[in-house]
Amino acid sequence: MGEPITGTAAGVPYTALPPSVETDALLVSWHMMDAPRTNAAFAAALPLNDLPAWRVHFGLPFCGARMIDGSMDAIIERAQRDPVLSYFSLFVRLAVDEFPAALAAVRSQLSIGDGPLLALGGSLGGAVVLQNLTKTEFKAAAIVNGLIRVRTGVSLIESIWGNPYPWNAESAAAADALDFVARAGDIGATPLLVVSGDEDHPGFRTDAKELADSLPNAELAGVPDLAHPLAEEPGMQPAPQSPLAKKVDERLTQWFLRHV
Repeated sequence: MGEPITGTAAGVPYTALPPSVETDALLVSWHMMDAPRTNAAFAAALPLNDLPAWRVHFGLPFCGARMIDGSMDAIIERAQRDPVLSYFSLFVRLAVDEFPAALAAVRSQLSIGDGPLLALGGSLGGAVVLQNLTKTEFKAAAIVNGLIRVRTGVSLIESIWGNPYPWNAESAAAADALDFVARAGDIGATPLLVVSGDEDHPGFRTDAKELADSLPNAELAGVPDLAHPLAEEPGMQPAPQSPLAKKVDERLTQWFLRHV
Protein backbone atom coordinates (compact mmCIF):
# COMPACT_ATOMS: atom_id res chain seq x y z
CA MET A 1 0.00 0.00 0.00
CA GLY A 2 1.13 3.52 -0.72
CA GLU A 3 1.97 5.95 2.03
CA PRO A 4 -0.84 8.23 3.30
CA ILE A 5 -1.10 11.54 1.50
CA THR A 6 -1.83 14.61 3.61
CA GLY A 7 -3.37 17.64 2.00
CA THR A 8 -5.99 20.35 2.06
CA ALA A 9 -8.87 20.50 -0.41
CA ALA A 10 -10.81 23.78 -0.64
CA GLY A 11 -9.76 24.48 2.96
CA VAL A 12 -10.65 21.01 4.25
CA PRO A 13 -7.75 18.91 5.62
CA TYR A 14 -7.65 15.30 4.48
CA THR A 15 -5.68 12.08 4.73
CA ALA A 16 -5.77 10.06 1.50
CA LEU A 17 -4.88 6.38 1.17
CA PRO A 18 -4.04 5.36 -2.40
CA PRO A 19 -5.48 2.13 -3.83
CA SER A 20 -3.28 -0.80 -4.82
CA VAL A 21 -4.84 -0.85 -8.32
CA GLU A 22 -5.62 1.77 -10.94
CA THR A 23 -9.12 3.02 -10.21
CA ASP A 24 -11.27 6.12 -10.04
CA ALA A 25 -13.48 4.68 -7.29
CA LEU A 26 -13.44 6.99 -4.28
CA LEU A 27 -14.54 6.51 -0.69
CA VAL A 28 -14.84 9.67 1.40
CA SER A 29 -15.14 9.64 5.18
CA TRP A 30 -15.78 11.83 8.21
CA HIS A 31 -14.40 10.85 11.61
CA MET A 32 -15.86 10.61 15.09
CA MET A 33 -15.61 13.12 17.90
CA ASP A 34 -14.59 10.25 20.16
CA ALA A 35 -11.33 8.46 19.43
CA PRO A 36 -10.28 8.42 16.61
CA ARG A 37 -11.16 12.12 16.41
CA THR A 38 -9.04 13.36 13.49
CA ASN A 39 -8.90 12.42 9.82
CA ALA A 40 -5.41 10.94 10.21
CA ALA A 41 -6.40 8.87 13.24
CA PHE A 42 -9.61 7.67 11.55
CA ALA A 43 -7.64 6.64 8.46
CA ALA A 44 -5.39 4.51 10.69
CA ALA A 45 -8.31 2.94 12.55
CA LEU A 46 -10.28 2.06 9.40
CA PRO A 47 -7.84 2.05 6.47
CA LEU A 48 -9.89 -0.38 4.33
CA ASN A 49 -6.66 -1.45 2.65
CA ASP A 50 -8.31 -4.30 0.72
CA LEU A 51 -10.82 -1.99 -0.96
CA PRO A 52 -9.91 -1.18 -4.59
CA ALA A 53 -10.67 2.52 -4.18
CA TRP A 54 -9.10 5.73 -3.02
CA ARG A 55 -9.97 6.41 0.63
CA VAL A 56 -10.02 10.11 1.41
CA HIS A 57 -10.67 10.90 5.06
CA PHE A 58 -11.84 14.49 5.59
CA GLY A 59 -11.36 16.42 8.81
CA LEU A 60 -14.43 17.86 10.49
CA PRO A 61 -14.62 21.61 11.21
CA PHE A 62 -12.67 22.75 14.30
CA CYS A 63 -10.91 19.35 14.49
CA GLY A 64 -7.36 18.16 13.83
CA ALA A 65 -5.52 20.75 11.77
CA ARG A 66 -8.42 23.16 12.30
CA MET A 67 -8.51 22.98 16.10
CA ILE A 68 -8.63 26.32 17.87
CA ASP A 69 -5.42 26.89 19.86
CA GLY A 70 -4.41 23.30 19.18
CA SER A 71 -6.87 21.64 21.55
CA MET A 72 -10.40 20.23 21.80
CA ASP A 73 -11.34 22.78 24.48
CA ALA A 74 -13.27 25.03 22.11
CA ILE A 75 -15.28 22.07 20.82
CA ILE A 76 -16.14 20.95 24.36
CA GLU A 77 -17.18 24.50 25.21
CA ARG A 78 -19.51 24.59 22.21
CA ALA A 79 -21.08 21.26 23.18
CA GLN A 80 -21.63 22.48 26.74
CA ARG A 81 -23.00 25.87 25.64
CA ASP A 82 -25.59 24.51 23.19
CA PRO A 83 -25.21 20.90 22.00
CA VAL A 84 -27.75 21.35 19.21
CA LEU A 85 -27.13 24.78 17.68
CA SER A 86 -23.43 25.28 18.52
CA TYR A 87 -22.30 21.67 18.11
CA PHE A 88 -24.27 18.89 16.37
CA SER A 89 -26.26 20.97 13.89
CA LEU A 90 -23.44 23.46 13.25
CA PHE A 91 -20.77 20.82 12.63
CA VAL A 92 -22.97 18.80 10.28
CA ARG A 93 -24.04 21.88 8.33
CA LEU A 94 -20.49 23.16 7.92
CA ALA A 95 -19.14 19.76 6.88
CA VAL A 96 -21.92 19.17 4.36
CA ASP A 97 -21.66 22.69 2.93
CA GLU A 98 -17.90 22.41 2.36
CA PHE A 99 -18.04 18.90 0.87
CA PRO A 100 -18.80 19.65 -2.83
CA ALA A 101 -15.84 22.00 -3.24
CA ALA A 102 -13.57 19.69 -1.21
CA LEU A 103 -14.61 16.71 -3.33
CA ALA A 104 -13.88 18.54 -6.57
CA ALA A 105 -10.54 19.77 -5.26
CA VAL A 106 -9.39 16.38 -4.03
CA ARG A 107 -10.33 14.74 -7.32
CA SER A 108 -8.24 17.35 -9.11
CA GLN A 109 -5.27 17.18 -6.71
CA LEU A 110 -5.07 13.37 -6.74
CA SER A 111 -6.15 12.88 -10.39
CA ILE A 112 -9.18 10.81 -9.41
CA GLY A 113 -11.76 10.59 -12.17
CA ASP A 114 -15.52 10.60 -11.80
CA GLY A 115 -15.81 6.97 -10.65
CA PRO A 116 -18.09 5.36 -8.06
CA LEU A 117 -18.47 7.52 -4.94
CA LEU A 118 -18.77 5.84 -1.53
CA ALA A 119 -19.18 7.37 1.94
CA LEU A 120 -18.24 6.36 5.48
CA GLY A 121 -18.82 8.13 8.78
CA GLY A 122 -18.32 7.43 12.47
CA SER A 123 -20.51 8.89 15.22
CA LEU A 124 -20.96 12.62 14.37
CA GLY A 125 -19.34 11.88 11.02
CA GLY A 126 -22.19 9.43 10.48
CA ALA A 127 -24.66 12.30 10.66
CA VAL A 128 -22.58 14.10 8.01
CA VAL A 129 -22.86 11.04 5.77
CA LEU A 130 -26.62 10.73 6.30
CA GLN A 131 -27.17 14.41 5.53
CA ASN A 132 -25.00 14.10 2.43
CA LEU A 133 -27.10 11.13 1.30
CA THR A 134 -30.09 13.47 1.12
CA LYS A 135 -28.20 15.81 -1.22
CA THR A 136 -25.56 13.85 -3.19
CA GLU A 137 -25.67 10.59 -5.14
CA PHE A 138 -23.48 7.84 -3.66
CA LYS A 139 -23.04 4.28 -4.89
CA ALA A 140 -23.15 3.04 -1.28
CA ALA A 141 -22.49 4.28 2.24
CA ALA A 142 -21.83 3.06 5.76
CA ILE A 143 -21.97 4.53 9.24
CA VAL A 144 -20.31 3.20 12.40
CA ASN A 145 -21.97 3.97 15.75
CA GLY A 146 -23.54 6.86 13.90
CA LEU A 147 -25.38 9.87 15.28
CA ILE A 148 -28.75 9.12 13.69
CA ARG A 149 -30.96 11.33 15.85
CA VAL A 150 -29.59 14.54 17.35
CA ARG A 151 -32.03 14.20 20.24
CA THR A 152 -30.27 10.97 21.22
CA GLY A 153 -26.95 12.81 21.24
CA VAL A 154 -28.44 15.53 23.43
CA SER A 155 -29.74 12.93 25.88
CA LEU A 156 -26.24 11.47 26.11
CA ILE A 157 -24.70 14.90 26.79
CA GLU A 158 -27.37 15.57 29.44
CA SER A 159 -26.43 12.31 31.17
CA ILE A 160 -22.70 13.14 31.06
CA TRP A 161 -22.93 16.69 32.38
CA GLY A 162 -26.12 16.38 34.39
CA ASN A 163 -27.81 19.49 32.99
CA PRO A 164 -31.15 19.36 31.16
CA TYR A 165 -31.06 21.00 27.74
CA PRO A 166 -33.35 24.06 27.42
CA TRP A 167 -35.14 23.26 24.17
CA ASN A 168 -36.69 26.09 22.15
CA ALA A 169 -38.35 26.32 18.75
CA GLU A 170 -35.07 26.86 16.88
CA SER A 171 -33.21 23.96 18.48
CA ALA A 172 -36.21 21.65 18.15
CA ALA A 173 -36.42 22.40 14.43
CA ALA A 174 -32.67 21.84 14.03
CA ALA A 175 -32.90 18.51 15.84
CA ASP A 176 -35.89 17.42 13.77
CA ALA A 177 -33.93 18.20 10.60
CA LEU A 178 -31.25 15.76 11.80
CA ASP A 179 -33.58 12.88 12.72
CA PHE A 180 -32.71 10.45 9.97
CA VAL A 181 -35.20 7.80 11.00
CA ALA A 182 -37.95 10.34 10.41
CA ARG A 183 -36.19 11.43 7.22
CA ALA A 184 -35.56 7.93 5.86
CA GLY A 185 -37.56 8.82 2.76
CA ASP A 186 -35.02 11.55 1.95
CA ILE A 187 -32.17 9.02 2.06
CA GLY A 188 -34.05 6.75 -0.31
CA ALA A 189 -32.60 3.61 -1.86
CA THR A 190 -28.86 4.21 -1.43
CA PRO A 191 -27.34 0.99 -0.04
CA LEU A 192 -26.40 1.71 3.58
CA LEU A 193 -24.56 -0.46 6.10
CA VAL A 194 -25.40 0.51 9.68
CA VAL A 195 -22.62 -0.78 11.95
CA SER A 196 -23.60 -0.78 15.62
CA GLY A 197 -21.34 -1.83 18.47
CA ASP A 198 -23.06 -4.14 20.93
CA GLU A 199 -21.57 -2.05 23.76
CA ASP A 200 -22.42 1.35 22.23
CA HIS A 201 -24.77 3.72 24.06
CA PRO A 202 -28.26 2.13 24.23
CA GLY A 203 -29.94 5.02 22.45
CA PHE A 204 -27.48 4.82 19.56
CA ARG A 205 -28.14 1.09 19.23
CA THR A 206 -31.90 1.64 19.19
CA ASP A 207 -31.58 4.33 16.53
CA ALA A 208 -29.31 2.10 14.42
CA LYS A 209 -31.90 -0.68 14.34
CA GLU A 210 -34.77 1.71 13.60
CA LEU A 211 -32.84 3.37 10.76
CA ALA A 212 -31.92 0.04 9.17
CA ASP A 213 -35.54 -1.12 9.47
CA SER A 214 -36.81 2.08 7.84
CA LEU A 215 -34.65 1.95 4.69
CA PRO A 216 -35.17 -0.38 1.70
CA ASN A 217 -31.48 -1.15 1.05
CA ALA A 218 -29.97 -0.98 4.53
CA GLU A 219 -28.27 -3.70 6.57
CA LEU A 220 -27.63 -3.66 10.31
CA ALA A 221 -24.30 -5.14 11.40
CA GLY A 222 -23.75 -5.68 15.11
CA VAL A 223 -20.20 -5.89 16.42
CA PRO A 224 -19.74 -7.84 19.68
CA ASP A 225 -17.78 -6.06 22.44
CA LEU A 226 -17.51 -2.78 20.49
CA ALA A 227 -18.25 0.34 22.55
CA HIS A 228 -18.60 3.78 20.97
CA PRO A 229 -14.94 4.65 20.22
CA LEU A 230 -12.84 2.85 17.62
CA ALA A 231 -9.44 3.70 19.10
CA GLU A 232 -7.75 4.33 22.43
CA GLU A 233 -7.57 7.82 23.90
CA PRO A 234 -6.48 10.43 23.10
CA GLY A 235 -7.26 9.46 19.50
CA MET A 236 -5.61 12.49 17.91
CA GLN A 237 -2.75 10.77 16.08
CA PRO A 238 -2.61 7.62 13.94
CA ALA A 239 -2.30 4.51 16.10
CA PRO A 240 -2.09 0.77 15.42
CA GLN A 241 -5.45 -0.69 14.46
CA SER A 242 -7.20 -2.32 17.42
CA PRO A 243 -8.63 -5.85 17.13
CA LEU A 244 -12.20 -4.52 17.29
CA ALA A 245 -11.50 -1.82 14.69
CA LYS A 246 -10.07 -4.59 12.49
CA LYS A 247 -13.39 -6.43 12.73
CA VAL A 248 -15.24 -3.28 11.71
CA ASP A 249 -12.74 -2.69 8.89
CA GLU A 250 -13.33 -6.21 7.56
CA ARG A 251 -17.12 -5.82 7.66
CA LEU A 252 -16.96 -2.44 5.92
CA THR A 253 -14.64 -3.84 3.25
CA GLN A 254 -17.05 -6.70 2.55
CA TRP A 255 -19.89 -4.23 2.19
CA PHE A 256 -18.14 -1.79 -0.09
CA LEU A 257 -16.69 -4.57 -2.28
CA ARG A 258 -20.28 -5.43 -3.18
CA HIS A 259 -20.82 -1.92 -4.52
CA VAL A 260 -17.52 -0.76 -5.98
